[in-house]
Amino acid sequence: MLGTFQQSNLRIEVDAPETAIREKLVFPAQFRQWMWPQRFSTGLPTELTPGLIFSSYIGPIEIQHQVETVSSNRLELLLCGGIDGFHHWYWGEGWLQSHIEGVSLLPLNLGQTFNLFKLRQQLEAPLLSVD
Repeated sequence: MLGTFQQSNLRIEVDAPETAIREKLVFPAQFRQWMWPQRFSTGLPTELTPGLIFSSYIGPIEIQHQVETVSSNRLELLLCGGIDGFHHWYWGEGWLQSHIEGVSLLPLNLGQTFNLFKLRQQLEAPLLSVD
C-alpha cells in the first residue's frame, strides 16, 4: 500500500439520541445520505452485520470495508484498498466518536472531519412538519 500511516480520533457532541446516531451509521440507506461524495456498492442489506464485506469509492479509489462489530453503541470496520487499516465508531446519548487508523494517500483527518460535520448536520436537521 502506498501512502503514510495516519491516525485520527475525533469526538463531537450532537443533539441526537443514541438510537438516531446508530441508524445513521449502520443502515446503508441512511449513511448514503450523508457520506457524499463517497459512493457505495449496490446490493447492501438493510442493516450492517458482522462479516459483511462491501466497497465504497471516493472518485476512482476503492475502499473495501469488512464489518467486525455492530452493537447498540459501536461499529468497527476493517479497511483495505485506498485505506489499509480500521475505522471504529462509538456513540451515546448526545455524543459521537470516530477513530480511524491506516496507511493511505488520502487525507484521513480531513475526510473524517468533513464526514462528522455532515453527520451532525443530518442528525440535527429540524424535522419538517406537515400541517
